[in-house]
Amino acid sequence: MRPLATAQLLILLSQATPLVTSQDSSSSCLDYSIRSRTRHPPFSPGRHALSSARPSPSCRTFNLSSLESLLGTLPIADPDLLRLWQNTYPNTLDTAIKWHGHSNSPDSEEELTFIITGDINAMWLRDSARQLQSYLPLLTPSPSSDSLASLFRGTVNTQARNVLSAGYCNSFRPPPESGVISDEEGGDKDVVRPEYDRAEVFECKWEVDSLASFLELSRDYYFSTHDIEFFRRQGNWTGAVRRVVEVGRGMQRGTTYGADGRVLGSGYSFARMTTRSTETLANDGAGSPVASGTGLVRSAFRPSDDATTYQFLVPGNMMFCVALAGAAVIAEDLGEQELAEEMRAFSREVREGIEKFGVVEVVGEDGVSKEKVYAYEVDGFGGVVLGDDANLPSLLSAPVMGYVAGSDPVYQATRRRILSRRNPYYADGEVVRGVGSPHTGPGKVWPMSLVMQIMTSEDDEEIRGALKQILGSTDGLGLIHESIDGWDSTKWTREWFSWANGLFGAMIVDLAKRKEGLLRESFQ
Repeated sequence: MRPLATAQLLILLSQATPLVTSQDSSSSCLDYSIRSRTRHPPFSPGRHALSSARPSPSCRTFNLSSLESLLGTLPIADPDLLRLWQNTYPNTLDTAIKWHGHSNSPDSEEELTFIITGDINAMWLRDSARQLQSYLPLLTPSPSSDSLASLFRGTVNTQARNVLSAGYCNSFRPPPESGVISDEEGGDKDVVRPEYDRAEVFECKWEVDSLASFLELSRDYYFSTHDIEFFRRQGNWTGAVRRVVEVGRGMQRGTTYGADGRVLGSGYSFARMTTRSTETLANDGAGSPVASGTGLVRSAFRPSDDATTYQFLVPGNMMFCVALAGAAVIAEDLGEQELAEEMRAFSREVREGIEKFGVVEVVGEDGVSKEKVYAYEVDGFGGVVLGDDANLPSLLSAPVMGYVAGSDPVYQATRRRILSRRNPYYADGEVVRGVGSPHTGPGKVWPMSLVMQIMTSEDDEEIRGALKQILGSTDGLGLIHESIDGWDSTKWTREWFSWANGLFGAMIVDLAKRKEGLLRESFQ
């Protein structure tokens, strides 16, 4: 995403106006998973009468004055759109910073942060990185432990610890220093190889975008603050990056069949007793076969935490490719030249693999002509999954993650296919239309996909249409749900999905930079 320029942001902050916030009815703070299910006055004075969804200031998990100022400054004319933005953009800071403190190690200055994704008391590498990335426009250098910069540093530190502890895993329990109790079962009954510490790990699904998220968050912090001394002090960061490369290489070079045709063992396997086929892997936990020599990295699961059909997940590889190259800058500035070169070489191999195996020719929309598009998954043997999943990284998000220009003809052909009935998980409903996911089943639109549609569009009419759909799909609660029935906005999943809330808020900040005129319009 494109953050607001510093000068623009300072002008907006100087124009701050008071906000309307709801108050909790008792001296104790109501659990947000309960609070977010019901409507709270004062309601927005528009046709949707959206709830005031923010907890009272004393109940918020992290307070940031620059955010509070910004919430009263953007030129948003529509009262419902304004309320939805003011509810959603602060949601991670308001509700999801479960703990922020310091390590118990001899280096007591090591900051740690534990961020929950919303209604699940665990920290996903991907989700926590995305949640903080929404606030990049506000990130400035600061040594203060009460700063946004400190939250970023703490999350990088916690993720580095997680990667070193269990490099194949996607979500983790609270650090022992936090004192936070995590008694959810998670993946305790899963049979996973390699083994891991169940006291530290909530679930261990191998997803290539999880490791990419750690690299991406590190890159974002460094590019915004130029704080190389943090990475010098952080004794685990270089080791964690080496572990990322080691695990990634293992899943790149690991193949199903050897040169003599014999079946080789997989470096990772996962088996779960379940009635849902997407919650476990075929072939006794090894997943579907993959060909050798593609340059691509296997991913057993998608960013939705559903099992891949074919293990070369193209958008995950796109994200990993970009993240490797970005974090290599940090390694180089630390004097780790050999590591930086290895990361860049790895990135190039993955990109070459995507362009060779991940681009396929299909019949165009007219049913006659041929066009090239990015596949969602491939196996190197010719197996292909077309379409997209709303969860990020997605093919739709490829320009936002920095893999390809939005004007690229292959991307544009892919985008047209994704946003149509040619995508098996596109729901063309009467209330809302967009990309969904096998995670919630056909006919369910994920507002996250509408947000990404806006962020990858320069078409004012397309953006207006997507904004109107999002505004009419919150069931009056004023928050972004995980998914919505395309024909009935009262049927939705997850009332508290902090990542999606932050993404919507960041999209509005992005529109303020490149399409401010749209924010001055009415959507009533």
